[in-house]
Amino acid sequence: MRKGVYECLRCGHREVIDSNEPLLEGACPKCGGDMILIGYTEEGGAEPETQQVEAPSNVPSVLPQEVELLLEKFYSLHPLGEEGGTFVFSVSEIHEEDFEKVLQELEGKGYWAALKKDGERVLLYVFPAAEVKPDNPKIGITLFLLTVLSTLWAGYVLALSYIASLDEFGLPGYRNPYVIALSFSLSILGILGTHEMGHKIAATLHGVKSTYPYFIPFPNILGTLGAVIRVKSPIPTRKAAIDLGVSGPIAGILVAIPVTIVGLRLSAVVPQSIVPHTGNEFYMGSNLLFMLLEKLALGSAASGDVMVFLHPVAMAGWVGILVTFLNLIPAAQLDGGHVARTFMSARNHEYLTLALGFGLLFLSYFWVGWLLWGILVLFMGKAGNPGALDEVSPIPASRKLLALLALLLFVVSATPVPFYSG
Repeated sequence: MRKGVYECLRCGHREVIDSNEPLLEGACPKCGGDMILIGYTEEGGAEPETQQVEAPSNVPSVLPQEVELLLEKFYSLHPLGEEGGTFVFSVSEIHEEDFEKVLQELEGKGYWAALKKDGERVLLYVFPAAEVKPDNPKIGITLFLLTVLSTLWAGYVLALSYIASLDEFGLPGYRNPYVIALSFSLSILGILGTHEMGHKIAATLHGVKSTYPYFIPFPNILGTLGAVIRVKSPIPTRKAAIDLGVSGPIAGILVAIPVTIVGLRLSAVVPQSIVPHTGNEFYMGSNLLFMLLEKLALGSAASGDVMVFLHPVAMAGWVGILVTFLNLIPAAQLDGGHVARTFMSARNHEYLTLALGFGLLFLSYFWVGWLLWGILVLFMGKAGNPGALDEVSPIPASRKLLALLALLLFVVSATPVPFYSG
């Protein structure tokens, strides 16, 4: 398997890394400098200092004149050198503050760029833009249809359980399992779809190429493992990184809140004293936001020693809040990870990801599902988070406030023990 051979621009250290990115910021293990791709090697080959290195194909050793003229319009530059098709410049003056505009015009010439700090210096890296292949829409449509079926089935099973609770305690309520199943499916698909479309819209506004949402069907109690979009080009600025990271959770929670309120109003509330206990009951954990919505929707009915049998629509809303919390974990390339990365270096964010990954493994003592999440975070952390291409331009105050909003949302949606029995 081919791996990249990287060389540090600061100290010259050379190393084989499992990556093909043109630039790895702060990746040098010796001095913490930036490393650029200078070639490829086969796994199991000799040491990178002595082996035969295959140069990347189709990369020029000289920038086209039209690209040089374009760069001179945006920056006052001093060339520092070229390695493997990546051109490095020292920047003495920035004429164009909008890096997204710079990137858009460069991409029209077939190039991308990265603006980084190296101590007191500002460096500009220019390299050939990667090919972004079109998606096959049939895959997304097929996954969506399968997820509709799987969530309908899950909703039907939950509806039968809810109706059985109404019958057991002689409570009034709507008892058509097919309509309840449909309402559950629409609710959970609406929350997940809105979350991912929030990312899609933010990506489009910032010129980041991405796919439409891919829904993931799964035969569990919810009928799905969620939805994802794939970002297919670099994030240009820290402003864009915050927008992409926060847009999904905010869009999703704006749908999850009214869904939760409606579902809670449809839920059954009975005195705890009349509910038999076998010791094998299965409960869904809570969080500050869900408790607040419960008080808002049920009022005095939720006070005292009572048991709330959640309507399937309320369960969909609860899942939406949980998904918001999970995505806002500030690790790796999760939504919260993109936001956290904008405020710290690649290395510090790597340390944070490791700490959170092992922290989740510790929490698996209380809920076994954290074991999977801890492993996932540690696995994702191996790839790191490259951050934005421009890490020189300041973060606008409006985006700092947006990051604080994401932090607040993370706290109120935090669910330390999502499921438990007893």
